[in-house]
Amino acid sequence: MSARFNIISTPLKDLHILQRIPLGDNRGYLERLFCTEELQAILSCKQIMQINHTFTQKKGTVRGMHFQHPPHAETKFIMCLQGEVFDVAVDLRHNSPSFLQWHGELLSAKNHKTLVIPEGFAHGFQTLMDDCELIYLHTAAYNPETEDALNFADPALDISWPLPLSDISKRDQNHPLIEQNYKGINL
Repeated sequence: MSARFNIISTPLKDLHILQRIPLGDNRGYLERLFCTEELQAILSCKQIMQINHTFTQKKGTVRGMHFQHPPHAETKFIMCLQGEVFDVAVDLRHNSPSFLQWHGELLSAKNHKTLVIPEGFAHGFQTLMDDCELIYLHTAAYNPETEDALNFADPALDISWPLPLSDISKRDQNHPLIEQNYKGINL
């Protein structure tokens, strides 16, 4: 069996990009979005427990920076099926060499990339065009008691969003800024 994914490292430890490899001909293509067997090295014996779909209408919209605390911390597989987004992950792991560093990746329907965000990272994105659809695969089910977030505009993170910020929910606007003594997440 030939590999249907190239696993690419990012500058942040344990944060990966999957380059999906579509098989096609003159009719179109077939693309594998996920395979437990092929992705076991980054799944760490976890299973996909939940799949979510988002639709965002307006270019420039920011959603994030969301995460869950243990014991409901999750690995997320994020892919864009329509449109184009700037997808961002922030390392919140206590004692990580890349603590509070972020990495952004362009995900689009055309580039066939998936961002694999491990436990202990916050996640958010900005739409780069109208009518964007994302699919999220999660290794833990959503739990409102362990849900948390950082402010997408926190100067301590200094995320370089590519477009002027537009449509942002009140909830995301009101997420707290990182306090000076913030220690991160213990996994």
